[in-house]
Amino acid sequence: METSITILVATVVVSFLCFNHQVLFRAFAFAPILVVHRFEIHRLITHGFVHANWTHLLVNMFTFYSFGIYVEGAFGEMGFATWAFAALYFGGMVAASLYDLIKHGNDPNYCSIGASGAVSAVLFTSIFLNPWSKIYLFAVIPIPGILFGGAYLLYCHLMALGSDDNINHNAHFYGALYGFFFPAFLDRSLLSRFFDLLTS
Repeated sequence: METSITILVATVVVSFLCFNHQVLFRAFAFAPILVVHRFEIHRLITHGFVHANWTHLLVNMFTFYSFGIYVEGAFGEMGFATWAFAALYFGGMVAASLYDLIKHGNDPNYCSIGASGAVSAVLFTSIFLNPWSKIYLFAVIPIPGILFGGAYLLYCHLMALGSDDNINHNAHFYGALYGFFFPAFLDRSLLSRFFDLLTS
């Protein structure tokens, strides 16, 4: 619980600072061309602490808090080291950025911000650990996590193909995939547990 709360507080503070300081905003944003040509690899992480506005920040942090507390607690009960949750979150942030790093590595106009990829990783780890738990769509409609996850991945894929809504759907998609398989990297026996839960 301590790691997730620390991440949440740090993200709120840094995002707030970046709302009013464009120099800091530009220094932290994910610009693939600067990662590739200037080796500014810090951007693979720092962009997750920057958000476009309060709505963007609050949606991400509400989702992160809702599932992050559960996942971090579950990791503790399973005996995983304290770094495991941080590896999930920040690894999800990097994994969510790799596709765009390759695709836009020479694009001077491409920029991405926000913790959505990392938050998707945490959400999908929660689905892996408890596939039939309910996720409330629009905070109202209960949907089993495994069904929500499948629909979410399909939606992200389709939107990434033809949307111009300024949302990085690829980051959501790849962050989610990373989060879904991450627990099995920590303990391969969790794959059997997942299938047992899925069919029970």
